[in-house]
Amino acid sequence: MSRRTVDGWARLRDAEVSRRDALKALVGGGLVLGGAKAVDNVLVGYGVVTGTNLVDQDLAPLAAAEFAPRRGFQTAVGEYDVATTAGEVRRLRVARGDEVVVERPLADLTAATGPEHDLPDPLAGLLADLGAVARGEAIFEFHRTESFFDRIDAAEARPLATDAVRHWPGAGAEVVGEFTDADPADPQALLDGLTTGFREHTFYDAPRYAAGSVQDNVIFGAADLRAPFREPVDFASIVDGPQTGLFCYEFTNRSIEALHALPATEQVAPVVGGAVVDDRHKHVYTVVSSLVREDGELRVPTTFVDYTHTTLNDDLRMRGLMGEGFEAYNSRHRATRIDWNPYG
Repeated sequence: MSRRTVDGWARLRDAEVSRRDALKALVGGGLVLGGAKAVDNVLVGYGVVTGTNLVDQDLAPLAAAEFAPRRGFQTAVGEYDVATTAGEVRRLRVARGDEVVVERPLADLTAATGPEHDLPDPLAGLLADLGAVARGEAIFEFHRTESFFDRIDAAEARPLATDAVRHWPGAGAEVVGEFTDADPADPQALLDGLTTGFREHTFYDAPRYAAGSVQDNVIFGAADLRAPFREPVDFASIVDGPQTGLFCYEFTNRSIEALHALPATEQVAPVVGGAVVDDRHKHVYTVVSSLVREDGELRVPTTFVDYTHTTLNDDLRMRGLMGEGFEAYNSRHRATRIDWNPYG
């Protein structure tokens, strides 16, 4: 790769090119560079000819694989301090002042543990919930987004346990509220507000995608052509700066950070977010869940949203054809794994 070519990519990055002009260039260039490979990545593998999709997949094992309380979870419930401890076997410690009231492996906690130690609700319920999660007894169920929130409303929400299974950090509530024009305490309003915020402040980074396609498929990694297109993508930078180009995993990370901007205990519908990875299509999008109790069972209503699609549809002026919404629990998405913990 010549120095002239690398400089050319840098000049393209700095040029006054609209996001729609860049997308037009990508479409044209993609026909030359990608052809059948691009069609294969975007259109094939969802089960029409080959493959599968979210609606047909057995999602529960994927969702449950890494679903667990985070290390270092701490909360106060009345006069009690609760914390998960590090170590090969994850334990939960409940203390009142200097007195350790309970310290057991998470999987040993049951509905009887709280009453056994005269612990009040909601603390006794939290121990029962975390024990059920640790033993793999939580029952996952999958919904489209609108019915997801109806499901939470219809059952007994478990905000303490929902907070305990969060691993992703949250962004600042103030900047999230500014970005979404929504109350961070209302996850349903946040999901809607993220659609508008991403369309207003970001675009799908077609120039970076095109540069990466050349890097990966033409020069086979001989130079880092993506580098000139990279820029800060945190919420503060997005809100304060010009329109920012994002990739699918960056849309996903920002959406999870928004959902976690406030503790689950302060949300009107407590939720936990994670990332869905589709290795087949090299795509990442967002999973949203909540923990509820119903008929003595711990259940995990779950839905999926995709802000790459809502933003790209707007960039391409295809909202009328492709739709307005962020719904991803459909036959146009599939999952290889679900990552609740970005730290592994």
